[in-house]
Amino acid sequence: MKYWNRAIVLIDMDAFFASIEQHDHPELRGRPIGITNGLTGTCFITCSYEARQYGIKTGTRIKQAKQLCPDVVQVPARPYRYAQVSTRIMFALQNITPDVEVFSVDEAFLDITHCQGIYGNPASIGKFVKDIVYEASGLTCSVGISGDKTTAKYAAKKDKPDGLVVVPPWESEECLKNVPVTDLCGIAKGIGKYLGDRGVHVCGEMKTLPIGELARRFGNPGRRIWYMAQGLDPDPLHQTIPAPKSIGHGKVMPPNTRDPATLKMYLHHMAEKVAARLRKYDFEAQRFFIGFLTEQGWLARKMKTAEPTNDSCQIKTLANELLKHYWQGQGCFQVQITALDPKDHGHQLSLFSKKDVKREQINLAMDRINERYGEFTLAPANLLHRSDMPNVIAPAWKPDGHRKTV
Repeated sequence: MKYWNRAIVLIDMDAFFASIEQHDHPELRGRPIGITNGLTGTCFITCSYEARQYGIKTGTRIKQAKQLCPDVVQVPARPYRYAQVSTRIMFALQNITPDVEVFSVDEAFLDITHCQGIYGNPASIGKFVKDIVYEASGLTCSVGISGDKTTAKYAAKKDKPDGLVVVPPWESEECLKNVPVTDLCGIAKGIGKYLGDRGVHVCGEMKTLPIGELARRFGNPGRRIWYMAQGLDPDPLHQTIPAPKSIGHGKVMPPNTRDPATLKMYLHHMAEKVAARLRKYDFEAQRFFIGFLTEQGWLARKMKTAEPTNDSCQIKTLANELLKHYWQGQGCFQVQITALDPKDHGHQLSLFSKKDVKREQINLAMDRINERYGEFTLAPANLLHRSDMPNVIAPAWKPDGHRKTV
C-alpha cells in the first residue's frame, strides 16, 4: 500500500432532505418528491433523485414541476429533523477521526492522513466512512477522496448517488485538467469571468496565468485558487466556527403584499427572531439591514440604533421608520432583517448609556419559556397571525456554535 502524505475525505449526503423524508415515510420511497418551505411554498428547495430524472431541480416552481412530472409529491420541509440527522452523522464521523470539518448541513471533510495505519488505504477508509454514515442515519452518501479538499469535493460529485471516487494526489492535476474552473467550489461567476478574460477556462490552463496576478487581484484567496486548479489546494480543515459577521432572518411573503399592517407584522416577526438569536449567543449589534424585496429590487436601508442592542423593541423601531418614511405602496415579496455588526454582549457602555434592567429581565424570561416550550410560545400579540411557513435550515448550519440556530 502506498502511503499518502495527505488524505482528505469529503462526504456528501445524497439528496439529503428528500432522502430523510423517504426514510421516515416508506410510502414515499421510489417516488418523485420535492421539498417545499411548508405547504404554502411555491418552489422546491430540493428534490429526490426520482424527481431529478424528470428535469426537476432546486428552485423549480411547483406548477412547472407538475408539468414535468404530474406524479411529483410535494412534501413540507422539517428543518429540525434535518438538523437532528445532520448532528447524528457529524458526531458519528468523529469515531473515525477527530479531524472533521463540518462544511455544511450535509457535507463534511475528514483528514484521514493519520488513519491509514489503523484502517488501511484511503479506499478502504472511504467504504468504512460510508458504513458509519449509514449506521448513524439509514441514508446513503457519496464520498470523494484525494490529497486536498478541492479535488476530494469534486470527486464526491462524480458518482452520485451512493458513489465512492478515489483520486490519488499524484493524479489530481490530470483529473482536473479539462474541468471548467467554475466547477470548483469557491470559484463563482465573477472570478470565473476574470479568469476567462485571461484565457483560463479549464483547470489545465491555470498555469498560463502567473500566481502573482491572482494574488494582486484577490489576495490569499487568489493564491489558493491557483493551487486548487492543479489539485494542490493547501487549505487546511477548519474545525472552529469563527465569530459571525452577520446574523439575519428573512421570510417569503404572499406575492405582491401591499397591506401596511401585514408588512409591519413580517418586519416585527423578523426583528423578534434576530433579537432572540443575538441574545441566545450573547451578542448585540448596532447596525441593521432592514428591507423588502419588490419587483424593482430591494427597498432597504442600513439603519443604526443609539447603542448596541439585542432587544427587539429597538430593532422594530428602526423597521417602523423604514415602513413610514421609505415604503411608498410597492408590492413586496420578501422581508429581511440582518444584524450587520454582531459583537459580544457586555462591552463597555458609553458615558451616557443607561441599561434597561427591567427589559433585560423580560427578554430573559421570554427566552427561557420559548426555549422550553418552542419558538414564539410567548410572543407579542401582533404576531398572533404571523406567517405559518416553517423556519428554513441554512446550508451553512452547524451542529455547534452560533450556526446551530435554524
